[in-house]
Formats: sequence, structure tokens, C-alpha cells
Amino acid sequence: MAGLHSAFLREREVEKLLQLAPGELDHLLEEDEDFPRGSKVHDSDVDWARGREAHWRWDGGQVYEWAARSTRFRERGAALLDPTLETRAITPAKWVGFQPTSQGPAMDWETDLGVVRLLYTTRPGAARALTEELTEEAGAQGVITVCALWGDIGFSGPALVAADTAQPSLEYEAQWGRVTKLIGQPLPWWPGLLRRADVISQWSPGAPVTIADVLPDEREAVLRQAASVWRPSDAARNALTDLANSLRNERISRVNREIDIFGEAGAHPQGDRLLVAARHRTKGYPLPRTNDRELLAEGWRHIASSQLFEAYEPLSIVMHCDPGLLPFGPHVEVSAHSPAARRWARQLSPCAPTAMHAILADDAQEVTFYTDFMTGIPVVRKGTAHRGKWIFLAPSRLPDRAQLRSVILQDTVWVRTADRWIYPGPCTSAGHLWWGPGGGDRPTEAAWVISQLLDDVGSEVTLDGHGRRAPDGLRRLLNQPLKPGTELMRAELEQARAQRADDVLDS
Repeated sequence: MAGLHSAFLREREVEKLLQLAPGELDHLLEEDEDFPRGSKVHDSDVDWARGREAHWRWDGGQVYEWAARSTRFRERGAALLDPTLETRAITPAKWVGFQPTSQGPAMDWETDLGVVRLLYTTRPGAARALTEELTEEAGAQGVITVCALWGDIGFSGPALVAADTAQPSLEYEAQWGRVTKLIGQPLPWWPGLLRRADVISQWSPGAPVTIADVLPDEREAVLRQAASVWRPSDAARNALTDLANSLRNERISRVNREIDIFGEAGAHPQGDRLLVAARHRTKGYPLPRTNDRELLAEGWRHIASSQLFEAYEPLSIVMHCDPGLLPFGPHVEVSAHSPAARRWARQLSPCAPTAMHAILADDAQEVTFYTDFMTGIPVVRKGTAHRGKWIFLAPSRLPDRAQLRSVILQDTVWVRTADRWIYPGPCTSAGHLWWGPGGGDRPTEAAWVISQLLDDVGSEVTLDGHGRRAPDGLRRLLNQPLKPGTELMRAELEQARAQRADDVLDS
């Protein structure tokens, strides 16, 4: 299992693990071709530089697994990898009960091997941490091994990572099916968002399925708190509530998908059955949503222009979850000293910062706030007079005043119109206006946006189907290694757009 904690052992430590006499490991390495391969390493770069002799080391988890599958060292290997567990007669385990632990909720089962503790968390290193904690206590409460969930699914059920109290630092992969066989009954399992102590502690053998609520995450709580205090816009309050409901519905859907995958669909045709111990309630769900995106967008416009403290975090959330609801395009940074940016700066008006300005400013110390009065986009300037930059959200559309005159390629695509105004190129929230050769097909989005602006400079641009709709000639033009600051006039753009695909391929 990739990602297991690796504990590397020196020769003496391997001998101690396998209870070998000094020098006996050399004979074992000669006789057994299946023994895990070791490697020679130096303790430090200084030792390597001084020519000191390297020492052998082995991955302790691999040695521990190998021992369990061998005949001679089986009792010194991983407890749950002993192949005889598949064939020996097993006495059904006794359920000891729920155990609150420092690593999360757990269940203890007293088996023929000792107490097996099932830890219901996917936190990396949890099995090893709890096992090390147990070994520091007298008798380790009879626990022989701790199994934690890995978060994935294996051939016989949920993937497990185990650590034994005999060797607490050595993690290994355990099989749900083998643990099920050892315990002698299907094991309870909880989907991730219901994997809480207050839910798990309700289970006992034969208990009915627990009906439990999915709790709001931090984002949902922020949105509902903002909606509860928002004034005076009903549209803003509705937008906040709708996104909060969306997040809750997504989390409930995640619970149901997990149950389908782990509980009902099964890991494998021969996988071992598990008991889905908790489900989410169905009454009242899914929570209601608003289908009118124009109405939602109106609410988010109010929030974006607000100076209320409660607007900042909701805007951060919507920018991550559904940026298309905002009246802006993608985040753009340009040098404040490029000719195009200096020309554009004359159109900017100083303003009091809105919540959107605060997001753009982040934690910058030297920052001033502006609005592009032609497009309405928020703009901040960061840095000193000599090393400044403009940070803004691209417009989603330009004023419909005059046709496109040229485009300038300088940090982004700038659009000049026939009435000599200049604007950052409009774009959708999910796009970026790039050009020049590079990874992927960089100029396709810019080529399609420019083509739309040539037809109607005031159109609300779309990137739907840009891969097939971008004119081949424009794409080819923008794929050239053009010098920053290059200005492409309308006639040149029209000529490139008019090139047919076969003309482009022949040239």
C-alpha cells in the first residue's frame, strides 16, 4: 500500500526483530531469495564526503510482512498477515465495546489472538500513533493490533493499515476480509461524514442502523451566519442560503456515494460483507435550491460590492465553489509599468475598498484600491512605485461603444477600441487569456475570445466549445512566440481569422 510509514532497520535491528544471533542474518540473506532487498546508505552527507563506510538498512515493514508469511519466523511477523488465519478454526470474537481514543472513535473485539482494535479514522499515521501510545501503558489493555481505515477500498472491503503492539512502529496493510474472519461476523462501518463518536458509540451487535445528520462544515456555517445578519438585500441573503444548501447537499450525496461503493456495491464479488451502521435521514432532503442563476448572480453582485465584514469569507467560498456566479472573470496580475497597464491606469478611479478588493489585496501591506469605471471591475495596486503590480478580476464583457481596433499582448490580452479606450480582455471565470507556444494548446481560448470581440466588442464572451470553435488562423497567429507588448491590428486579426484550416496546414 503506497504511503505506509517506512521505518528503516539496521542489521542489528533486523536481527532483534527476528530474534537472530549475531551474524545469522548473513546466512539468511544467502539462503532466502524472497527476503526483502536492503540498500546501503550513509548516515549523513558528511559521512559520504569523508568516505566512511555505508551501512545496510531494510524497510522494517517489509521485513515484518515477510516474517509473517514465512514458516520459521511466523510468530515474529505481522499478526494479521499470518496465512494460517485463513484455515484455522476461529472462535467468534467477543465485542468489548466502543472506545474513545486520542486518534478517534474505535471498537474493540476480543479474538483468539488478543484484542483487535478497529479505529474509525483515515488520519495518516493514526494506527501507529495509537499503538505506540498503548505500548506505553501497562499491558496495552490486551490490544494486540490496531487497524485504521485507509480511505480506499481493497479486494475484501475497506482498506486497512495496521500496527501491532509487538512492533508499534511497523505499519502494514491488513485485509478487511481476514479481520472479519478473525472476528467471526460482518463488521460495522460508517461513511466518513458520519464517522463521529456520538454516532459510532450508539452501535452494538444487532443494533438498528443509526439515522444521523451530516453536520455543517466551516464553509456552510460561514454562509448561514452571513445570511442571518445580511441587510438589506433579499437577493444576497437568498444567494448565501442557496450556496449553503448546495454545500450540505453535496456532503449528503458524498455519504450516499460512499455507502453505495463500500456497503452495497461491494469491493469485490467475493468481498466480505460489512454492516452500514449509519445513514443520513431522507426526510427534508435534498435541501431546496434556486434554479434562477440570474437571481443568484444578482445576490452575489450585492455581496461583491459590499463593504460589510460578513461579505469577505462568503466571497472567498463562492470563488472556489461557483465563480461563474460572480460578475467577473479570472484573477489577473500585470506589471504596473508596462505601457498597456500605464495607459489603462488612467481609466481607474480610487475608491473605498469593498469585500472583493480585500480578497484581491490578501495580506499585502502596500496596497491601494481602484475601480475601472468603464467595466466596473475591482482593482488593487500592490507594491512600491518602482516594483508595483495591478491585481484585478477580468471583466466578463466590455462596453459596447466602438469596435475592436487592436489587441496588445502584455501579461494578458489587452483590447483597444476605435475610440482609443483600453481594457483587459474579457473572459469567463474558468478561462485564461494566454498566447505563445507552451504546454497544451495555450492560445485557443484567447483566439476564440478575440474572434467574438471582432464581431461584437460588447458581447458577453463564452468559452463553450472553444477548442473546436476558435478560428485556426487566429490560433496559429497567437501560437507564435510573439514579443511582449506586440500589438496586433484589426486588419491582421481579420486576415488571420479568415484563413481556412487547410491554408493554415499548408503554410
